[in-house]
Amino acid sequence: MNQEERYSRPTTVEEMNERMKNFATPEGWQRGLAFNPDPTDVFIVTPPKCGTTWMQQIVHGLRTRGSMDFDEICRVVPWINMAHDVGIDLYAPQVAHPRAFKTHSTLDEAPKGGRYIIVLRDPGDALVSEYHFFEGVFFEKGSVSLEAFARGYFIRMHDVWRHILSFWGRREDEDVLPLCYENMKADLPGTIERVAHFAGIPLDDELREIVLRQSDIEFMREHREKFEDHLTRTARGAAMRLPPDGRLHKVRNGRVGESRDRVPDEIKQEFDRIWLEEIAPETGLSSYEELRNKLMTLRR
Repeated sequence: MNQEERYSRPTTVEEMNERMKNFATPEGWQRGLAFNPDPTDVFIVTPPKCGTTWMQQIVHGLRTRGSMDFDEICRVVPWINMAHDVGIDLYAPQVAHPRAFKTHSTLDEAPKGGRYIIVLRDPGDALVSEYHFFEGVFFEKGSVSLEAFARGYFIRMHDVWRHILSFWGRREDEDVLPLCYENMKADLPGTIERVAHFAGIPLDDELREIVLRQSDIEFMREHREKFEDHLTRTARGAAMRLPPDGRLHKVRNGRVGESRDRVPDEIKQEFDRIWLEEIAPETGLSSYEELRNKLMTLRR
């Protein structure tokens, strides 16, 4: 195998799944889940591509009055599962209080003893976002269809649905703040106020305006290099035999409802089946839209 063959992007979902086994080391992943938090630590707990980076920016802006003095957001709000692999000490002091972390592990799996901001998103929109995030990095651009990605990876991982089932029984706990991406878009000022109150961060008019401006999609796109996951890409790209030229940009367009015209009807029907068989019996809710409306009533 020559160097060009050794460092090439997968062209099938099957090959991508095989490479993704080396995305993280088992030791590093478990070290993150074994982290012992302080009671004031804030964990951003989300499925992939459901507003994680957006919430990292909001929390970090609130606690620092808008500091953008970081090369990548996960440097200052670490991803607990990947911290060991990228050389970040989770127990090291952070630049401001409260300490903040992110994880794509579910609430059940996350370290116990902190405070937890849950962010969910319509599964179809999450699928479209994750597909574009992976394309050109974890698989060759144009080689894998959205439907193939949905069936071979997104549905198999089951992330959105696992997160819903994990947090639902704790949705009214004082240490849990459940949010929906769509509700954040509809009322960003209100979201900022809720997050500040939940994290114990005093909010004044000036700070509110700073965070509102810096968590706007256009601001984040203008500073997109600060939201490009080069820490993980640099640390783990070779282990996945990926070329080094890919860019894991985590800020795209922030649209709501993009999946309506993008996701094939067969995939939408599969999502409906999963909801009917797995989510509805546990929650009593008939759809993601009903979940979104329910969470809007949990004001505190």
